[in-house]
Amino acid sequence: MNARILVVDDEEIVVKSCLRILAAGAYEVESAQSGLEALRKIEDSQFDVLILDIMMPQMDGLEVLQRVKETHPDIDVIMVTGLSQIETAVRSMKLGAFDYLPKPFDPDELKLVVERALERRQLLQENLNLRSELSSKYRFENIVGTSQAMQKVFGLVAKCAPTNSTVLITGESGTGKELIASAIHFNSLRKDKPFIAVDCNSLSETLLESELFGHAKGSFTGAVANKRGMFEIADGGTLFLDEVSNISLSTQAKLLRVIQEREFRAVGDTRTQVTNIRLIAATNKDLKVMVTEGRFREDLFYRINIFPIQLPPLRERHEDIPALAFHFLKSFSKELEKESIEFSEGAMSALVNYGWPGNVRELENTVHRAMILTNDKVIRQAHLTNIIDMLPRSDLEVPRTSDELKRIKKATREKSVENIEKLFVLEALKRNAWNVTNSAEETGMLRANFQALMKKYDIRIRGIEPGES
Repeated sequence: MNARILVVDDEEIVVKSCLRILAAGAYEVESAQSGLEALRKIEDSQFDVLILDIMMPQMDGLEVLQRVKETHPDIDVIMVTGLSQIETAVRSMKLGAFDYLPKPFDPDELKLVVERALERRQLLQENLNLRSELSSKYRFENIVGTSQAMQKVFGLVAKCAPTNSTVLITGESGTGKELIASAIHFNSLRKDKPFIAVDCNSLSETLLESELFGHAKGSFTGAVANKRGMFEIADGGTLFLDEVSNISLSTQAKLLRVIQEREFRAVGDTRTQVTNIRLIAATNKDLKVMVTEGRFREDLFYRINIFPIQLPPLRERHEDIPALAFHFLKSFSKELEKESIEFSEGAMSALVNYGWPGNVRELENTVHRAMILTNDKVIRQAHLTNIIDMLPRSDLEVPRTSDELKRIKKATREKSVENIEKLFVLEALKRNAWNVTNSAEETGMLRANFQALMKKYDIRIRGIEPGES
């Protein structure tokens, strides 16, 4: 089915121009010459993209945008604006517009922004379908991420979950390795059997062996009764060994035998027991390095590394931070009896620009703490006490009068936005080997707008002016 586009402008020449440019594409294009006519058409028919002029009589583009986003939030809206209305166009982005085109625009600019809107829409729909499937099959309701890196993880989970393959999940602490392990189990053939998680980092060698294999009464001091181990309890299900790198070499040898022979002995027992478990292991360390250093058995590494899944750190998927933050906001609202709490613009900027060494777990704890600290319906930068001091900041000027306070607050806000904008451009260029076109496409901006930001902050590439090709 072809994408459907609605062009809304009170100037007939602009409408005809858009229709002519888009006619060459595989689109179904309609037009309206007023906001009211556009709203009627949107109610009567389904559209994927709305190209909307800001300045129109009776009802301007911003009001149309607000009403469309209230009733049809899935429609991507591209605002059309004169050069004198750039500030209004920026406001439209905050209200949910996908992008804006300054007049006059050339045909290629219009085609490009429409294609990007439709590509984003397709990606979101595919992600929605995948998440819907994963939520019902994998219990993925606590895993949030639309970034390309997380889409890759979701795809790997979907492939390995129905099998019995041993999985090794790697990634920094706090990236959600146990959630992924749980998701794999709950869409496997073993989903109706136990999912048992063991933290190998929290137990001594003796206690870990007892935890895994069980022990016989009197096998060591304190063993006053027989104890079933996790290999017995998880029989038929999945055993998740978190931080497997912390297992001692002697216990690794016993673990290898269980994987190879599917049998084990409890500590102090002479009987051999058979187990049928699926093993999922996780670690935040490089097991290959540990193998070369003699701290991890090579044969065990190859036994558990049959299907590897690498989880990206949060600093590599900043685009997921807003969705994660709102997810935690919602999950804690009932527990803390605080409904309808929102993030201020400054607080969200701080969350997005922080490095998150503790990854998703640190973000979760930060949101939880901020919700406890706030006394109203808004989380502000002041509530992010555990991260705000770690963000880059300049020396503060302390005001002496009310007018000075107002002036400094305004300057601080502007400076904060400028810092974020500059970092935004620099980081995008670094990720894309300083290629302006690729950087603009990756960030979802028009090349001209991205170059304008480069020029604003005097960012040059090998001496080339930002406005040059």
